[in-house]
Amino acid sequence: MAGPIFGAVKYSDLTSLIEPETWRPGTENALGFARAPADTRVVVAMSGGVDSSVAAALLAARGYAVIGVTLQLYDHGAATAKKGACCAGQDIHDARRVAATLGIPHYVLDYESRFSQSVIEDFADSYLRGETPVPCIRCNERVKFADLLGTARDLGADCLATGHYVRREIIRGRPVLLRGVDPARDQSYFLFATTAEQLAFLRFPLGGLGKDRVRALAAHFSLAVADKPDSQDICFVPQGRYTDIVARLRPEAMEPGDIVHLDGRRLGRHQGIAHFTVGQRRGLGLGGEPEPLYVVRIDAAERRVVVGPRSALATQALTLRDLNWLDGPLPAGGRAVLVKVRSTRPPVAAHLSGDGSTLRFDRPEFGVSPGQAAVFYEEERVLGGGWIAATQAAWQEAA
Repeated sequence: MAGPIFGAVKYSDLTSLIEPETWRPGTENALGFARAPADTRVVVAMSGGVDSSVAAALLAARGYAVIGVTLQLYDHGAATAKKGACCAGQDIHDARRVAATLGIPHYVLDYESRFSQSVIEDFADSYLRGETPVPCIRCNERVKFADLLGTARDLGADCLATGHYVRREIIRGRPVLLRGVDPARDQSYFLFATTAEQLAFLRFPLGGLGKDRVRALAAHFSLAVADKPDSQDICFVPQGRYTDIVARLRPEAMEPGDIVHLDGRRLGRHQGIAHFTVGQRRGLGLGGEPEPLYVVRIDAAERRVVVGPRSALATQALTLRDLNWLDGPLPAGGRAVLVKVRSTRPPVAAHLSGDGSTLRFDRPEFGVSPGQAAVFYEEERVLGGGWIAATQAAWQEAA
């Protein structure tokens, strides 16, 4: 008889994931440890969302000794009541409920000060520099995979598991990071700064699954968050108004300045560079021009927003900082890579220099902004990445 169906996923498709793991002495368990699952302690980072909740549920069902840990990251009025924002009031409550349903220990740790310094302050500083930040990467790099990883070790954990849609495999004796199998859910872009040492300690139970299967699993385990919507905004920004955060922390980024054309013409005034990002077309407040104009550069020192035609957004090369390379030494002559310059962009062909400081696209890429990340791939494998410090426009190089 056919089993029940959860959404579009049959129960029979899930049984191999939810049954207790069989283990024989002298072999490794599914997490790579030569001991029984019950003797393998796993700390799971639980944000209160469906993904991390299912990660904890799967590991508990397979027989591992699971400890749930939720980080209190911020608490500033409206944000704490914002549904779908991780690591605030309601989400901590949801994580507790899931842990109680699973029968696992659960702890809430106050990381608010660390998060404020490492993520929120950096977010505001990026806008002050005229950049477009990616706070989710900073959170993984500086909080979850740094401080939380250390806490997991202090708790005697063998590994730290998260609900990210990425895969970790052992290739030639060392762990490597791979894209999630579901392209629509792959989160490898946000984990490029993960070091080899951190990767050795991390596990990602959802990397081989799609969202439909994860929600089906949440329903099977009777988790209260099974239908909880995914977060669409930056977690610490109430109602999506990031400029409110920037105005409070870095009011200089809200000082008025000029909007100028690439050809030198002054076209108007703006109310702060924090309102703009490279590639932006809407909200410029300009009219009467014969062609659409886009933000092509932000001159933070002069508080100028530089605009031009779409063709001016074409970027031929970029300068990188804080490179994290996961594939052994870079060849002296550099190497060919596939690179994503935004999380939603498809990877494109490029060449990374031997010292990892510059990247040159095979074909110009559009709308590349300082402050974003450039993440390198070889097919499914994540080779590493770096932060974009500066760009070289294709039209400038040709001139």
